[in-house]
Amino acid sequence: MTKNKPSILSNLTAQILIAMLVGIFLGIIIHNNCSEDSAKEFSGYIKMLATVFIRLVQMIISPLVFTTLVVGIAKLGDIKAVGRIGGKALGWFFTASFISLLIGMFWVNILQPGVGLNLSDIDLATASEVTEKTQSFSAQNFVEHIIPKSIVEAMATNEILQIVIFSIFFGLAAASIGDNAKPVVNALDKTSHIVLKMVNYVMKFAPVGVFGAIAGVFAVRDFGDLALTYAKFFGSFLVGITSLWAILLLIGYIFLKSRMSKLLKHIVSPLIIAFGTTSSEAVFPKLTEELERFGIKDKIVSFMLPLGYSFNLDGSMMYMTFASIFIAQAYGIDLSLGTQMTMLLVLMLTSKGIAGVPRASLVVVAATCGMFKIPIEGIALILPIDHFCDMFRSATNVLGNALATSVVGKWEKED
Repeated sequence: MTKNKPSILSNLTAQILIAMLVGIFLGIIIHNNCSEDSAKEFSGYIKMLATVFIRLVQMIISPLVFTTLVVGIAKLGDIKAVGRIGGKALGWFFTASFISLLIGMFWVNILQPGVGLNLSDIDLATASEVTEKTQSFSAQNFVEHIIPKSIVEAMATNEILQIVIFSIFFGLAAASIGDNAKPVVNALDKTSHIVLKMVNYVMKFAPVGVFGAIAGVFAVRDFGDLALTYAKFFGSFLVGITSLWAILLLIGYIFLKSRMSKLLKHIVSPLIIAFGTTSSEAVFPKLTEELERFGIKDKIVSFMLPLGYSFNLDGSMMYMTFASIFIAQAYGIDLSLGTQMTMLLVLMLTSKGIAGVPRASLVVVAATCGMFKIPIEGIALILPIDHFCDMFRSATNVLGNALATSVVGKWEKED
């Protein structure tokens, strides 16, 4: 059985890659040979395949996060162990977030993709969906968003950070009761294994979901025009995200040494799914499974990964400073180094817990722009290319969380 697993993984990876290529090909054909209205109609229908896949994943995220995190904390046994691992995790997350934000700030200042941009052709109406969400974005709402008023509501809306908070309290309470809590913990353990079995069924639909997402985008976007118009922005962003990958991989090889190559083989399928669907959330269950296969204890994976999805979104972090300062450049607003560092610290705090929120990075960017008197409408500048940036952001988030979980797992083995 064990020998067949890599081939199953590689088959899924191959199917997803083929689905991406077929989706691009079909989308370009529709875009070039159909009217704009027909292409939009086609895009709406074909994207339903991606919606179905992401919905299938979303329906198992809440029970998976709750059961695995509670069992993980209960298995750790005591509050000291939870505090030790939690301390290592948060130390890693905040360091990685700071480095990611710094990389975005560095490259947008060096390459200056927003300087001299022509704003006359920008459709500001397209930004309304994002800018409207920033009206309710405040420090008070941010704190209220973290703490669930109802675990049922948090699970119904897939608020990962709120589920994490409740699960930590539940797990700690179960651990403190000891043997009396064993029947509940065992039941949740069995439930988590059933949910992970569901993951295998859901992942069979991944190539179809990726195909729908890619075909839908290319049907309505002229990639040639987009690439030409946004070549400087997208090219600069790719420089930033590539340098972030280089640093993450280098850190991975420093801590994991030769096992880093093995880790990459295990997470290649989740990386491609996240890239194709622009959703790191879509691979949460699959990533859980692959990290356990990699050899990390299930109690570490079940503790680290839900936390990582709330606190460790490296790709999104890098994009936030990059996009915020890009918009300022486009409007000719000169931000001092001190202001930019303040913006970095604001983003470090306000970006936590955004996993699973549609266009969450853009909402945080828009809110940050508002705080620093940068026109929020500038979001319209990056909306046309945002989907393609999101592909790279999502894959980077997956890599960052896989790496953080693996390194903390290795530290715990050594302790």
